[in-house]
Amino acid sequence: MIDLREIEGVKIACRVNDDGLRDDRKTVVFVHGSGCDHTLWEYQFAAFDHVFNMVGIDLPGHGRSEGKGEQDVGRYVEWVRKTIETLGVRRPVLSGHSLGAAISLTFAVKYGGLLSGIIPVGGGVTMPVNEAILQGVRNDAAATLAFIAKFSVAKQNRDRFVKPLIDGMMKVNPEVIYGDFLSCDRLDITDNIQSINIPTLLVCGEDDKMTPPALSRHMAKTIPGAELSVIEAAGHFVMQENPSVFNCVIKDFIERLRA
Repeated sequence: MIDLREIEGVKIACRVNDDGLRDDRKTVVFVHGSGCDHTLWEYQFAAFDHVFNMVGIDLPGHGRSEGKGEQDVGRYVEWVRKTIETLGVRRPVLSGHSLGAAISLTFAVKYGGLLSGIIPVGGGVTMPVNEAILQGVRNDAAATLAFIAKFSVAKQNRDRFVKPLIDGMMKVNPEVIYGDFLSCDRLDITDNIQSINIPTLLVCGEDDKMTPPALSRHMAKTIPGAELSVIEAAGHFVMQENPSVFNCVIKDFIERLRA
């Protein structure tokens, strides 16, 4: 079900368990990537709806949330922090994809004590975006988003996932998507990544061309105690392209965390 919370005069939408958030379950908060929304995590909600408390946040300007989006990862971190606070969730696991991965990593640097762990999916300490993509989103959104969707998905999965990805991103204001990509382009937590001191599981698709596995491998060597899972038969949208393996990997990690 959708839970609407007003934060600083802006209605923020969250997908939560159909039976609500319960005190006897661990909580996972999911944050989508650029131009997406909570539906990115449908396979995870289907698998874990009665296992964990599940919260899928629509960032401002995305999905059912109001607002105009942001152009800085730090600003998105504050929206996620305030949403978690408003929901009354204590020490959740924060999982984010792409822009969401940048948000989860930056959140852990700034507010790690508020979390039980993080699962950044398809991220890096820097996430540069080609200038042609930045300008293309503004000048020819349809063509640019079609290219991004095709490039992002592993070749063998394109027939299933490219069109739904394009259709979803076309529902978002191009200026919001531009701000999302600009946020990624401006990210640089190189000097801060070693300060993350909470359990971390880094996940990446083996065929991810947007944020190649080398970025996650670098973080795995840099974040103390971090675990790494590179998942076969998947590109950038690994949680959708190979959900069975992805779900097993994150479930094992979450269940091993202290209550």
